[in-house]
Amino acid sequence: MTQSLDRRAQLALDADVLVVGGGASGLAAAVVAARQGAKVVVLERYGFCGGGAVAGLSGTLCGMYAATDNRAAPPLQMVHGFLDEFVAAMEYRGGLAEPVRYGKTFTRVHDPLVWREAADALLMEAGVQVVYHTTVVGALVEGGERIEGVAAYTKEGPATIRAKVTVDASGDADVVAMAGFPFFVGQDGRVQNPTMIFRLMGVDTARFLATYGEDTIMGEEVSALIREKGAGNGYDLPRAKIWLFPTTRPGELLCNCTRVIGADGRELNPLFARDFSEAEIEGRRQVREYARFFRDHLAGCEASFVNDTGVQVGVRQTRQAKGITTLRNADILAGAKFRNGIARSPWPIELHSGAKPRVEWLLDDVYEIPYGCFVPERGEGLLTAGRCLSAEHEAVASARVTAQCFSYGHAIGHAAALAALEGIAPRDIDGADLRALLNRDGARLD
Repeated sequence: MTQSLDRRAQLALDADVLVVGGGASGLAAAVVAARQGAKVVVLERYGFCGGGAVAGLSGTLCGMYAATDNRAAPPLQMVHGFLDEFVAAMEYRGGLAEPVRYGKTFTRVHDPLVWREAADALLMEAGVQVVYHTTVVGALVEGGERIEGVAAYTKEGPATIRAKVTVDASGDADVVAMAGFPFFVGQDGRVQNPTMIFRLMGVDTARFLATYGEDTIMGEEVSALIREKGAGNGYDLPRAKIWLFPTTRPGELLCNCTRVIGADGRELNPLFARDFSEAEIEGRRQVREYARFFRDHLAGCEASFVNDTGVQVGVRQTRQAKGITTLRNADILAGAKFRNGIARSPWPIELHSGAKPRVEWLLDDVYEIPYGCFVPERGEGLLTAGRCLSAEHEAVASARVTAQCFSYGHAIGHAAALAALEGIAPRDIDGADLRALLNRDGARLD
């Protein structure tokens, strides 16, 4: 009889707060909780922090600035708090570009290598214990309801990490799902399609910008060229509406172009092993197609070459925890405000599903995200942070971006520390009290 064995020694760690995932929200939650005096452990499956912004190479700090129809208006920053600290850390290291136009708003392009270093520094300064190259394999559940930590796999051996409070910042609500607590997936199981983002080096960016303009959402001139030259002319270019960003590096464009769908035409769901694998292969194939097309047809790209792709395909949406509150689609464009709002966003609904990305703008306003979106409907000793928040399909297409994830982590770091150090159940914390703490930290929510 064949047995599955692992005879290595079992590792054991204890913490006040355990954070699963080192993306923007996990980083902020860990640093903020540690600064309140909590003993914090972060588990991260890669050898670096950054999540989708770094491993997925999304490459931009989206969600910072107001959107407006006034094209002459300068960038107006609407989101503050921990985000400001991270921006300062990136600027200090030369890893963050000045704001660039993105349709009716602005964004900032970052260097993913500098992101890793800035994150390491913030975690080390706060005294957080980071365990890289670690995969969570199970939730430790007491009495069917209380999360006591997780079981994990490391190269040293299997590990058990126990904590008073666990923050699921995995992006995929992994801990929630492992514990058997309620979650949902996209719209009736359909999610936004993933994208393989890449960096193109050797570009004459001055000539590129002089030809196509400053807006990083490419105009109809480029889309028409893709449609005209792409179909039936030896290129396979499934997406005509594309986004190209000059970066902090000379001669480089960050390229958000690919539309990664299955060979059968389905939107691939990275929760499924087969879909995730197919997305990686198809994504890399499309990168070469778009790079070849740019080299052949776009001004300034004649000598360009692919410098890098994401470590993994960029994932926008998978599994989301069902919270005690759910952010509704209607809340976004209505600019909804909440007494217990712990984050704000001016970012549009940016829905990547179908042949063309759909963008719907909230102009000269922000909406707020309530604390209850991060408190699971079931499960004690557990909070979520990041894009696995409880939000409807179109709402998460806005609420998932980077600046907001920093804000979520900022708030949830405070909540986790309160729960762990003062023995308060996360669901009993008043979001309005968190809002006051965040404003004290410079979040400017009022």
